[in-house]
Amino acid sequence: MALQDSLTKIRTPWVERISRELASGEGVRVGFAEQLNRFYEMLEQAVMTGETAWLDPILYDWGHSPTETNLDEANYYVSFVMNRMVAQTIDVAREHLNEKESLELLAAVIPILTHSLSVVVRYEMETRVAHISSELGKTQEKLQQLDHKKSNFISVAAHELKTPLTLIEGYTEMMADAVEKSKDSGIQVLLDGVGTGILRLRHIIDDMIDVSMIDNNLLSLNFQPLWITHLLDLLKNDLAKTVRGRNQTFIINSFDGDNLMIYGDSERIYQALYNVTTNAIKYTPDKGTITINGRLLPGFVEIIIADTGIGISVEHQSTIFEKFGQLGRTELHSSGKTKFKGGGPGLGLPITRGIIEAHGGTIWVESEGYDEVKLNGTTFHILLPTRTQASDPRVAKLFDQFETINPETETSGKENPPTNNPTA
Repeated sequence: MALQDSLTKIRTPWVERISRELASGEGVRVGFAEQLNRFYEMLEQAVMTGETAWLDPILYDWGHSPTETNLDEANYYVSFVMNRMVAQTIDVAREHLNEKESLELLAAVIPILTHSLSVVVRYEMETRVAHISSELGKTQEKLQQLDHKKSNFISVAAHELKTPLTLIEGYTEMMADAVEKSKDSGIQVLLDGVGTGILRLRHIIDDMIDVSMIDNNLLSLNFQPLWITHLLDLLKNDLAKTVRGRNQTFIINSFDGDNLMIYGDSERIYQALYNVTTNAIKYTPDKGTITINGRLLPGFVEIIIADTGIGISVEHQSTIFEKFGQLGRTELHSSGKTKFKGGGPGLGLPITRGIIEAHGGTIWVESEGYDEVKLNGTTFHILLPTRTQASDPRVAKLFDQFETINPETETSGKENPPTNNPTA
């Protein structure tokens, strides 16, 4: 009974003290005092019954009541109020009760207030997490909308550019025919330059269309039987002139799985290998080395393309697979596509990743970091499934016919398979 009397005795000064300290303005103070009186009633019930659950409803309301401003500014106002309640309860008890009454009341009230503080903190954290999750969701939605608009722009721009480019190609070819008949070598040189520019622009437009198709899940694959060794041999031949011009060494080693017949889109896989290899050439100084190796893994064949180039910084190793990802300062890039640190729209590696993932594989990069002096180099890993069946029965039948061919003796009409240890 003495405890009940002590609670009654300090109620009014307790409410006045806390409301005066924490609420500014008479109107705000009245409303805050009402909340404090409600809290105190529940506190009395909790003290007399020993059940802290009496406070749960008001603690829940307070813990989930932060305003948008509180949440945005990370203000934990309710937790602060509960902390001040503990301090003010001690002061009020000492001022209005004798020592025995004060100790008895504080021994009963402080544990409940401390428990209430922990509950409020948990509720506030839940509210804050929900707020942050909501904001992240909104941001993610905006980013997705922005990315979708960007993809649409790329698609529209690519197709819009393709039409005038076709006209330019047509007129250029007619001019070339006229110049050839007149044997004007001076004009022919100019037309050759125009043709080179057209070809470069054609590649950029095709890349824009490819990345748009990948973004919209419209990339279609023409699955057929293939051997990795054939694609690597073609790659070596196509890049021989480029490698010689850069005075680089290009090595393709034999490895387990390169002669294994798998099932995929040979044109697209070649495009992926070409993009990664030309990227290695671009970021490897003259006289450097590009090496292609690999290995056979359970269910996959791994193709490893390594260079002795300038490497890639850790922070860029994930962004290089994003659209328009660029390495280094773009204003310092040279204009040549395979010249050292040559420029480009930053679409080759995103397209490569899209092609590899469309085949059910994956691609990743390893590098100790960017350094133009130490030349840490870069290694790309490509995993391709060793798929040996076709979903289309007609193609599957054709695939079975290919399986009867021994690539050691019959490869593209040659007596021996292509050598996979070329150095250009």
